[in-house]
Amino acid sequence: MTAVGGRDGRGAADLEARALAAVSASRIARDLAALVAVPSVTGDEAAAAELVGELLRAGGPAVEVERREVDAAAFATDPRHPGSEMPRSVLPLVRGAVRAARPGPRLILSGHTDVVPAGDPATWSSDPFDPVVADGRLRGRGACDMKGGDVAAIEALRAVASLAGPDGVLPELFTGEAWFVGVPSEEDGGAGTLAAIRAGWTGDAAIVTEPTRLAIVTAAAGAITFRLTVPGRAAHASTRLEGVSALDNLEVLHAALRADEERRNAAEQDPRMRRLGMPYPTIIGTVHGGDWASTVPDRVVAEGRYGVRLGQDCAGAFAELEAVIAAACASDPWLRDHPARVENVGGLFDAVVQPADLPLARHLSAAIERVEGDAPAVVAVPYGSDMRLWVTEGRTPCVLYGPGDVRDAHAADESVDLDEVVRCARALTAWLVGGLARS
Repeated sequence: MTAVGGRDGRGAADLEARALAAVSASRIARDLAALVAVPSVTGDEAAAAELVGELLRAGGPAVEVERREVDAAAFATDPRHPGSEMPRSVLPLVRGAVRAARPGPRLILSGHTDVVPAGDPATWSSDPFDPVVADGRLRGRGACDMKGGDVAAIEALRAVASLAGPDGVLPELFTGEAWFVGVPSEEDGGAGTLAAIRAGWTGDAAIVTEPTRLAIVTAAAGAITFRLTVPGRAAHASTRLEGVSALDNLEVLHAALRADEERRNAAEQDPRMRRLGMPYPTIIGTVHGGDWASTVPDRVVAEGRYGVRLGQDCAGAFAELEAVIAAACASDPWLRDHPARVENVGGLFDAVVQPADLPLARHLSAAIERVEGDAPAVVAVPYGSDMRLWVTEGRTPCVLYGPGDVRDAHAADESVDLDEVVRCARALTAWLVGGLARS
């Protein structure tokens, strides 16, 4: 049997050519517009999962589709639950499978169906959930992160299914099975992927089609969400020197976090991460405090994101963060006796590293080179993703590879290059056929 993701023989090459011919740019554009039009903000992904099921069923009788709704409250008791930031009652999972008659490797393509909120509509050129195509790009919330990748993966699975006969049976050359796994809740932790893993939806290799600009990602930083509760002492604005501003105290802690950010990034030795410039950013994203315009604020609550370094888990990163805040408080005359409180809240994204010679990465690279003519870059990214869950909890080798630039993700006027989505679908198709077909 061929190695997972490999390719052997003239017969496999013929099947690959037929599958590639089945990839349709117009269908990809149509399906992506339909999926982006579903406002599947984290916590409300059921309609998107239903549409993904319909798109998979459009692949014909060779595609077996399964939907599951996992009780979110019950699943939150899983000891490895990766946290969440949005209320939800269910985790809607959807799976499409194309199976050969003979046993062989299980190859998985996966993507999340949830998107972040659109933010202020006035910052968008058009309605965030009314997709617009202009200059070869499709604009709308989730187009880049990561519905473009979802549609590319679905199209690849359907391209493989197109090789089946009217009875849904794949050619004799195929062994094993190809899956697409659509999951919710990636944006606030990854509970959807963990639920899929707990359901037994694991395999021999997995590609998560997050936006990577069609580079292969073998190493990814992680992230934790933190909350800082910073005390002060209230006073009338006219006698502000009698009080202690919690906002001023937050400035002390923010300066300490900036210095820590510089130290942590300077200490990184992995060349893949160093090329990113700042692999482990720290940010305060929200600040709330005060209850009257003319009162010195006695409490400020700030929430932010802290990077998880390679070789480190979320607990280790939080211990680092705690130490930074404790040292900053100890250095300040007032905070020394009234220290800020730091809590770990929301999603937990461990860092993940795959071996440089990972067979999955080699075979995917070979498939891309067959289709594109050039080998892709192999890189690291500074953000967390479900990749780490496939590796650590699912024991499934995994890389990221997908269309779009993460700089467009979560932004106003988020968009994705439709040609990149098509190219991704073609590369994934070649990888699936190469891994499942043998002479």
